[in-house]
Amino acid sequence: MPNQAPLLLRHHRPFIAFWLARVFTASGFQMLTVAIGWNLYQLTGNVLDLGLVGLVEFAPRVLFMLHTGHVADRYDRRKVAAICQSLQALIALSLAIGSATDHVTREMIFILAFLLGAARSFEMPTTQALLPSIVPSALFPRAVAAAQSAQQSATIVAPALGGLLYAFGSVWVYGPTVILYLIACALMLNLPARQTPLNKGKATLDSLLAGIRFIRSRPDILGAISLDLFAVLLGGATALLPVFAKDILLTGPWGLGLLRSAPAVGALLMSLFLARFAVERNVGRVMFTAVGVFGVATIAFGLSTSFWFSLAVLVVLGAADMISMVIRASFVQLETPDEMRGRVSAVNGLFIGASNQLGEFESGLTAHWFGTVPAVVMGGIGTLMVTGAWIKLFPTLANRDRMHVPVEEVRV
Repeated sequence: MPNQAPLLLRHHRPFIAFWLARVFTASGFQMLTVAIGWNLYQLTGNVLDLGLVGLVEFAPRVLFMLHTGHVADRYDRRKVAAICQSLQALIALSLAIGSATDHVTREMIFILAFLLGAARSFEMPTTQALLPSIVPSALFPRAVAAAQSAQQSATIVAPALGGLLYAFGSVWVYGPTVILYLIACALMLNLPARQTPLNKGKATLDSLLAGIRFIRSRPDILGAISLDLFAVLLGGATALLPVFAKDILLTGPWGLGLLRSAPAVGALLMSLFLARFAVERNVGRVMFTAVGVFGVATIAFGLSTSFWFSLAVLVVLGAADMISMVIRASFVQLETPDEMRGRVSAVNGLFIGASNQLGEFESGLTAHWFGTVPAVVMGGIGTLMVTGAWIKLFPTLANRDRMHVPVEEVRV
């Protein structure tokens, strides 16, 4: 059966539609992000504005965290995802029309960036909660890995494509992005309907906080989510890559581009491997080992003065991060009841976003205080310390054997 599982996944039509939708939405977002950044910088010439755009896009994830999960659990997830993708298509269309008529302003970009962040804050927990209902549980870890391959492929290819198209004018980026989102919307609406009953309860404070309470009541889930938060928060070195490229590795913009894409290349290769050979036993040990490798790779990158060695280390870093992410995402979704998956995914999404955003801030702050190389090395050491501490704090997670133990096996 394990040898047949990948074949079944490839021939599982609902998943293929879901996978293609992920490719189109991820590609659309990457292209849109590139175009918005260039467009805004051309308008204002202010580097601070580029940072503010990211902050504006992240703000809705915090503002609507409790509501996004409730919406994913109460309404048809296919329709919620489709509405979010339609809104993103309208945002791209507005920018296309504004560019064609030369009416794009700084204020317009910030407003649309907020709306883009709001749409994505509802879309992410919805699509995460949707996946377990369209594939058998036995195939779910492979489905998570394959879905991530779609995300990583878009991360590698779409920004370059967006930059190439922007050379012909911003409309040439915004226009195709509209089409990508609309295709994704159509694919989502064609997915099979939800089999479990919808949560018809009202959006009370108690129901909105149910996801947080559920995570607190499950030590393994709490441990996995918080491990990712602190490991990435301390070990992330992405924000400092321009400094390494220019001042330490002595390369140019082309080198910076390769350094930025290297983790995504490692993640893509590992996601393709895990889609074929899923981790089925000793999942806790494998996950903690992967986080440890992430920390060691971060230290090696910080100490490296060779461009090619740094590139290789970043590939390893991205691959290790992907192993941890697939295991975490798989068992968190499998251990969460379907009626709670939206709210749990919303909390998880906030943790992921916070680790990335705050991780960049932490890297910049420690680099300012201690220097670039010490900041990265200290971050890697911090990741290893967190890994050791979490093994002690969450022993059942560290010793976890399988993704999910069926109820009938627990009773036996």
